[in-house]
Amino acid sequence: MERTARISSQDRFDPLLEFVLLGLLALLWGGSYLLIQISLETIPPLTLIALRVSIAAVLLGVVMKGRGEALPKDKTTWGMLFVQALFNSIGAWTVLAWGQQYVESGLASVLNSTSPVFVFFFMLFFVRGETPPLFKLLGACLGIIGVLLIVGPEVLQGLGRDALAQLAVLLGAVLYAGAAVYGKRLSHLSPTVAATGTMIWAVFCLVPASLLFEKPWQVEMSERSILAALALAIFSTGLALLIYFRLLRTLGSLGVASQSYLRAGVGVALGTFVLGEQFDLFVATGVLIALSGVVLINIKNKKKVFIK
Repeated sequence: MERTARISSQDRFDPLLEFVLLGLLALLWGGSYLLIQISLETIPPLTLIALRVSIAAVLLGVVMKGRGEALPKDKTTWGMLFVQALFNSIGAWTVLAWGQQYVESGLASVLNSTSPVFVFFFMLFFVRGETPPLFKLLGACLGIIGVLLIVGPEVLQGLGRDALAQLAVLLGAVLYAGAAVYGKRLSHLSPTVAATGTMIWAVFCLVPASLLFEKPWQVEMSERSILAALALAIFSTGLALLIYFRLLRTLGSLGVASQSYLRAGVGVALGTFVLGEQFDLFVATGVLIALSGVVLINIKNKKKVFIK
């Protein structure tokens, strides 16, 4: 039996609010690259992601209870949450944390920004009755070009140097795309419940793996790495997932994936206003192109008034 869930009144499309939230999500996930790099100085990758999801699960559980919501009780929904967790946290975050040990942040951001292109083709070939228009593919391609200009084409000189690690980062983009497409199936859940459920599955999978393979009790973690891991869990995971699952309902799979282009712009803005770095014409052009891609991707189809 096919179930159709209409977008609730609290999730109705408000362009200004949705783009502000998209920018905030880009800020939170854009900052995660730096936090992961700092955390990995003394924390092994599996242990880092296990810490990330465990702290986020507790935080989201408290928020969920505070809102008077409850976790689902049916096996079907828990199975869907498990698949979403495999895509978005258990899989993507683990391969990214491993890959970032060997791939420079600039190249990692370019490789990871390909996620909307994968979303487009997943929707084209695997989502029944939902064929994205070609201008959205144009927007996805423009976004990648914009990110490349922002970061600097010279980062491609390192392409292929650590091929396995770079493929891991690219696999992270593919898994993010899968999460953005599959996550629409969880539209019958509130963003808080969906985020909490996926983190619970991630805890069950990643904590035992960390204990088995990395023996974290033997690791000497620096205060700097621990603080970075806490920020990663609270802001770039807990808060970010609440926004992510809301935007899946309002902007859709391609829309929420387009924040990967904004992350490069966020990095430039932070470098300009916080570190006093130069904002040249080359970078400005990249920002404008990336923003154009985001706008094209997020043009709403008038016929899409409900989610299947």
